[in-house]
Amino acid sequence: MRALIPRVLAPTAALLLLAGCAAHQDRPGGDDGRGDDGRGDGAGRPAAGRWQPRPGTSWQWQLSGRLDTSVPAEVYDIDGFDHPAATVARLHREGRRVICYLSTGAWEEFRPDAGRFPASVLGRGNGWKGERWLDIRRTDVLEPLMAARLDMCREKGFDAVEPDNMDGYKNRTGFPLTAADQLRYNRLVAKLAHDRGMAVGLKNDLDQIPHLVADFDFAVNEQCAQYGECAELEPFVAAGKAVFHAEYELPTSRFCAQSRRLRLSSLLKKYELGAWRRTC
Repeated sequence: MRALIPRVLAPTAALLLLAGCAAHQDRPGGDDGRGDDGRGDGAGRPAAGRWQPRPGTSWQWQLSGRLDTSVPAEVYDIDGFDHPAATVARLHREGRRVICYLSTGAWEEFRPDAGRFPASVLGRGNGWKGERWLDIRRTDVLEPLMAARLDMCREKGFDAVEPDNMDGYKNRTGFPLTAADQLRYNRLVAKLAHDRGMAVGLKNDLDQIPHLVADFDFAVNEQCAQYGECAELEPFVAAGKAVFHAEYELPTSRFCAQSRRLRLSSLLKKYELGAWRRTC
């Protein structure tokens, strides 16, 4: 889940949409983040033509405010609904790869397809105004809706997808979700992305990494340093897959040494996920 303050559901937390300036500290270039040969196999290596970001690939994560395309990062992770194909094409011309942020485990009332979700699959609020957990057991309903969202990402030219709210079974969703339900749904989302030629990242869901590392092409994590969990992401790095990591409350002096040792792609961000960043 994106930037919930911290690790508890906080419906009253203020989301201050303040667009900051980016801290231009790193430079793209050299390794483009591709895998070694682009061939897929049972170990979870990418199929031909699918992007595979390597450990240490630099990134920018911006989900609010006017997009700052001048940040010197190899990868941009941006909202899939909010940005047109022209933005993705511009970033590609500048040598960037682009990740499509989507919520796949929660309903958002402000999305253009919100009316297509029946009330029967909507659960408790997930801590953000206008958002509710989804009953991920109902793949008969959710699969075509998520397939349509991923079609949108593909049609806009995105290289990959960041599916959010992928750990509902660990939260009070209003549904009796199990770990098996979550594994099944997360693998379904990964397959839908792969079927469209896009890479896909596992968002948080640390406990299931050993079961899912082969199904996903990279990981996205929030606050593993603050909660002493970064070592749990090592299976992705060991498989040659990037871990895109953000902290909100720790200064870089508290996590960058570990991030460099573990080969994580780490940022310090503000909770609103505007353009502002600090890199390791």
